[in-house]
Amino acid sequence: MVFDKSRSAGVLTGEIARLHAAELQRALVPLGLSRAQFVVLCELWLTDGMTQRELTDHLGLEQATMANTLARMQRDGLITRRPHPDDGRSQQIWLTGKARELEEPASRAALEADSLVAAGLPSAERELFLSMLARVAANLRPGGAA
Repeated sequence: MVFDKSRSAGVLTGEIARLHAAELQRALVPLGLSRAQFVVLCELWLTDGMTQRELTDHLGLEQATMANTLARMQRDGLITRRPHPDDGRSQQIWLTGKARELEEPASRAALEADSLVAAGLPSAERELFLSMLARVAANLRPGGAA
C-alpha cells in the first residue's frame, strides 16, 4: 500500500488548519490582533484573572510561547498582570478595557473565518462534520480513544 496524501486525515486536517489560520489572521489584522493573542483572549473573555500556568494548560501551549504572547499582549495594552492573592510566586492575567472592547469585533472576525471552513455544506452535514472533528480531536488528546 502506498501513502496517498489526498486520502490522509492528518494531511487534510493539517491543510485545513493552515488555511484557516491564514484566514483568521487576515481577519484579525485590522483589529491589531494576532491569532495567538486571539486564542489567549478567548480564554480570558471566559475566565478573566487566570494565571500563566492555567492559560498554558488550557491551551496546550509551551510555557515559553505563552510567556512571549503575554509579553506582547501587555506591551499592546491588552492585559495587565497582578500578583496572585494566594500564591506569591504567580501572577494573574487580567484583561484591560481595550481587550474587552475587542471581544465582539474579534469574535465576529473569527466567525467569518470559521464560516469558510464548512461553506457549501448543508446544515446537517456541517453539524456532522463538526461532531466528527471534535471526536477526532478527542481521540488524539492524551488519554483519548486513539
